[in-house]
Amino acid sequence: MAGLKCGTVTEPGKCEAKVLCTVEAPGHCVLSSLAEVVERILSFLPSKDLLRAACVCRLWRDCVRRKLKARQHLAWISCYGTCVSSDQPSGHSFLQVVKEELEKIYILPDTVLYVNQIETFSGHDRRGPINARRKHELQSTALKLKKLLPPNCQILGLATPGLVVTPMGSGSNRPVEVEDEEAGFALILPKMNGVKIKKFRFYRDSVCKAFDESKLQEAGLKNNPDLRFVLVFGCNTWRDETARFLQEVLNALNEKGVIIAGGQVEYTLSYSPESKVPGSRCVGVVGLAFYGSQIQGASILLEEDAYDERTVDAAMHRLKAANIPEENSVGFMFSCVAKGEEYYKKHNVEADSFRKHFPTVPLLGFFGNGEIGCDRVVSNNFILRECNSKEDNLLHGYTTVMAIIHFGTTK
Repeated sequence: MAGLKCGTVTEPGKCEAKVLCTVEAPGHCVLSSLAEVVERILSFLPSKDLLRAACVCRLWRDCVRRKLKARQHLAWISCYGTCVSSDQPSGHSFLQVVKEELEKIYILPDTVLYVNQIETFSGHDRRGPINARRKHELQSTALKLKKLLPPNCQILGLATPGLVVTPMGSGSNRPVEVEDEEAGFALILPKMNGVKIKKFRFYRDSVCKAFDESKLQEAGLKNNPDLRFVLVFGCNTWRDETARFLQEVLNALNEKGVIIAGGQVEYTLSYSPESKVPGSRCVGVVGLAFYGSQIQGASILLEEDAYDERTVDAAMHRLKAANIPEENSVGFMFSCVAKGEEYYKKHNVEADSFRKHFPTVPLLGFFGNGEIGCDRVVSNNFILRECNSKEDNLLHGYTTVMAIIHFGTTK
């Protein structure tokens, strides 16, 4: 133990001095016995330092466990533009930021959703080809990121044409729509009381074979009263010959008591055990399911009639009307790659509107090849608009899906 000192103690009636460690001497250090003092001091340490401190003794180990269990707030790591290290290869810039920030984080990661802009890895135009060397580099980076996280941590990685990130430090920071710069973010969630998070993945077995809906039941995504919120992403499903698979999954998943939000991405940043091929070549659906009665959520669809700041604000009022608490909440924005500054003739319109209505909630998301979601609220059984009919599809284009999820109070 660092700082442990020894001294001499002379027993009465004897000339011989006995060397005692301070923890053995009368009036020994309070850090060896008073849990309240230990926990107070340990509360200032980030998680990695806490785990090191847990090796000191049984008392410290028990105190560390209690502190980590009490830390139930979400966290995120993000970078874009000039914050990317210039001395790092393009495929490892975001990885370097994550590596540095994980040393400072105060929660123990249990689930991580991370998204990287395609240019971060490829260096090509976002609509251009990605060669085999770059694909290998992408998967290598994903594996290195996995090694930085706890062994049992669930990890879902995606690559998209553009990103929406909130700078680190505070949920009050202005979110930024990043369309032409390198960027990446990682949403980090600890274990939370009353909340269960589960990663899922479904891959197409063949071109003609229909999706087996029983797989949703097995994964707890169908007829489950505890299911509240689903982030769902189509991988390589934006192509005409593969779009039917995503539609089949969404049709089976669609239930009016569940918030469903997401979009279509270029590829996943992991290897699929089922297909034995890199995620960049897989056709399928991946995502995160959130279970728990304390979870509240809402989503809205900004359709093509939202064409300026006024109409975007009007749509955002619907999301605000859900009265979702801002504490320990995160917002998601999934927008069409054709929107953004070129569409509104002004930068950051949708992200700024979200910040106006939710001033302390971090916003994360991406620009993709299609959007998933609709107007829906799950809070005290209040539903703004049902969307489980044929007329109200979950799959869209040239739109934006905004969503917010609340995990419960951290106090």
